[in-house]
Amino acid sequence: MIALHTNSLHKYGLNRIFEFAKAAGYDGIEIGVDKNNFDTQNAEYIKKLSDEHSLPVIALHSPVNGTAQSVEHVVEMAVYLKCPVVVITPPKFLDFKFTNWLKKKTPALRKKKHIQIALLNAPGKTVFGFLPDHAMNSLSDLKKFGMAALDTSSAASKKWGNLMSVYNHLRKLIVHVHLSNINKHKEYASPVEGVLPLESFLKKLKTSDYKGAISIRVRSTELSAGDDEKVITKLKKIKAFVDEFYK
Repeated sequence: MIALHTNSLHKYGLNRIFEFAKAAGYDGIEIGVDKNNFDTQNAEYIKKLSDEHSLPVIALHSPVNGTAQSVEHVVEMAVYLKCPVVVITPPKFLDFKFTNWLKKKTPALRKKKHIQIALLNAPGKTVFGFLPDHAMNSLSDLKKFGMAALDTSSAASKKWGNLMSVYNHLRKLIVHVHLSNINKHKEYASPVEGVLPLESFLKKLKTSDYKGAISIRVRSTELSAGDDEKVITKLKKIKAFVDEFYK
């Protein structure tokens, strides 16, 4: 299943994003839940759009710099929407309270709500040049968490080896993928062009019987946001690229 992450067109309203995804032939939507966008927090409104456009919500991406309360809210949204996956961005390095909560409470929350709660690999940024920007953001942390959402751009920004190596390390834990490329040293470029071996990666997903969804998460400029015709054309091009090597 190929989905469109709403962050890829974050300056549009949710209704327009659903329209674009439907017009471009996508199979579903991933909602980036944003603390500053009330529509993305409203499960009833999202269900209305999902029903109107016949596009399922295949993942909810909880707010960046989240809290225990925001994760619990997103999980309840997922239950209401019958959405199988909640993606969590790792906490900030010094957010010990949220970090400890995720480690202790997530297994029980998964079991109770029957939702796959996956930890995303964040970019390998540092603070003051040596402190990691995020906690729980190593290969061993992702393995301990038990479920992973693999972001291809972020994986390439860390010193983990190449993308295929990262996938092989985590393949048994990956339940969701954010797909983008790196082009001209910029992350979250269109998958169609860049330095990452996405053709091989997609073929690997197919041959290894990956069961999750692939969500297109790119910078809005990569889709020519603001020009509706170009947005649909570029979304179709990306979908055709993924289908060629994965479907």
